[in-house]
Amino acid sequence: MSAPVPPAAHASAAAGPVPHGSARVHEPRREDCPWCGSTRLRNRLRTGDLRRHRPGLFTVDACRECGHTFQNPRLTAEGLAFHRRAVRGAPRDPATERVLALHASPQRHRAAARAMLRFGEPESWLDVGTGLARFPQAAREFFPYTSFDGTDLTARVERARELGRVEEAHVGSLTDPRVAARLAARYDVVSLLHHLEHATDPRAELHAALDALRPGGHLLVETLDPRCAFAALLGRWWLPYDQPRRLHLLPPRNLRAELQARGCAIVTAGHRAAHVPHDLAGATALALSHALPAPDAPWRAVPPTPFQRHLRTVLLRAGTPLVVAAALTDLALAPVVRHTPFANAYRIVARKPKPARRRPRPARR
Repeated sequence: MSAPVPPAAHASAAAGPVPHGSARVHEPRREDCPWCGSTRLRNRLRTGDLRRHRPGLFTVDACRECGHTFQNPRLTAEGLAFHRRAVRGAPRDPATERVLALHASPQRHRAAARAMLRFGEPESWLDVGTGLARFPQAAREFFPYTSFDGTDLTARVERARELGRVEEAHVGSLTDPRVAARLAARYDVVSLLHHLEHATDPRAELHAALDALRPGGHLLVETLDPRCAFAALLGRWWLPYDQPRRLHLLPPRNLRAELQARGCAIVTAGHRAAHVPHDLAGATALALSHALPAPDAPWRAVPPTPFQRHLRTVLLRAGTPLVVAAALTDLALAPVVRHTPFANAYRIVARKPKPARRRPRPARR
């Protein structure tokens, strides 16, 4: 159940419309797992929006049978739009944003692209959820003759096309029949880099990605692992939960089984290359932000005093060395952590099957 939104929230024209009332913000609560259908669920956490300080209370459940972890109840389309879009005047914690940006760093993009070098240079590549297409921009360093296209829910992908980072820009979900029809069986590689955790239906998104591949093409997936030991250790302060924007976390065995059920061969799989060393830094940044006076926000009924705003700014700056120390610890531990249950993400490369060749019929005598 979501917390009520203060009246001042929708009185602020600068902030834009804010969803109010749990019936509009949340869908009905599920009693079964959206992945395997089991009713054996357990609660993992209840939390507010720790990163952006927006109103609401969010619950994350896990399936005792298959381990699938998901937001329950899930936000409605209206609620998702509110929590994903930028709101003018909303508070920002630069330290947390910088830590989270490690997911999309150029070094990580290049590392993901290098993982595909062993398969040769593809003719065509689709990056799903590409945003401003920073991944295709980095991948072009290794695949200069590949044609990169992108899809995104926002018009940012059209801006990426204007910048020359992708050749074709498709606005909308990959599961949209109109988008799917244009992209069917066109690509040698389809990449889903930290995209499935944001999808409302990750299984449908996975199937749509396979449909966009040519027979024999490769699917590149990177996503978060809910079995990560840091998730249990840090609880709601584990930054990858990022409620309410991340809807699903898929255990590797579930993703592997789904791909194999579609006839795909798992070419490579593992945590070592996909781990993002930011768990301790992210938890420190979130905890620091919430230990200080609450920030100003368009949806607050009573704004903080000038003294409170100044005090928060000063204390955030004073706490920056703590976040830096935690980040250095993450980096120092990363070579070991990558090989342990503390690894927080994994990468899978799967090959779509080719249709079986028909044997020629013997000539009649």
